[in-house]
Amino acid sequence: MIRKPRVAGQFYPAGASGLKKQIESLVEKGLKREAALGLVSPHAGYTFSGSVAGACFSRVKLSKTIVVLGPNHTGQGAAFSIMTEGAWQTPLGDVETDTRLAREILANSKCLQEDTLAHLDEHSIEVQLPFLQFFSSEVKIVPMVLSPADFFTYDEIGKAIAKAIKGTGENSLIVASSDMSHYETQEKAKANDDLAIESILKLDGRQLLERIKEFNITMCGYGPIACMLSAVKELGAKKGRLIKYQTSGDILGDYSSVVGYAGIMVE
Repeated sequence: MIRKPRVAGQFYPAGASGLKKQIESLVEKGLKREAALGLVSPHAGYTFSGSVAGACFSRVKLSKTIVVLGPNHTGQGAAFSIMTEGAWQTPLGDVETDTRLAREILANSKCLQEDTLAHLDEHSIEVQLPFLQFFSSEVKIVPMVLSPADFFTYDEIGKAIAKAIKGTGENSLIVASSDMSHYETQEKAKANDDLAIESILKLDGRQLLERIKEFNITMCGYGPIACMLSAVKELGAKKGRLIKYQTSGDILGDYSSVVGYAGIMVE
């Protein structure tokens, strides 16, 4: 299956030249690229969150295959969906699926299902891909969409990812796609996002989910992040580092109702 772009012309430019130009304006040039096991990157329109994503992807060494975990905003398809075949199309070309790694992850997990429906209209993975393509024309992905669940489900999937990566003998960056607080005042969004970010930097997915519930933190990709944290801990992760945080209010100047965006590297 060729998964066609759904938010080109909305979240980012629909033409290749315009898209490249915008990404060039969002990335940071001349930085030393660092090895990382995991990444948290936002998935809003590039005008709002692109500089946060660009700051992250400017710093990280990309592996040949990127495991990209996104939340299920649409409610379509399997609850815990993985695509093991095909490609994702963007204005910059096609991104092939790493079938070998994807099938190994699927075989390791009792929760995941082979599914394409969950991916058809879901933007959280799609908006990451042009940044990957900008830095590597040969990159492959393993796309996974995760619905709300408990920690044990995310932990199981994370460990399945780590086991498969270990089996390949190659490093694979794991990108968790998430925005932070949604439609809160700047003050409340920042306070709640600080709590969530603190848990992520500690690599504590269980605490992250507890705080999401206790403080009603309205971030959408807590599942992908918890899953990523479980995986990278199995792969030897030691620490997280906040690269950049901002809100839509910082772009629009309206702080009465904002969405937060955080870029985090796990090393």
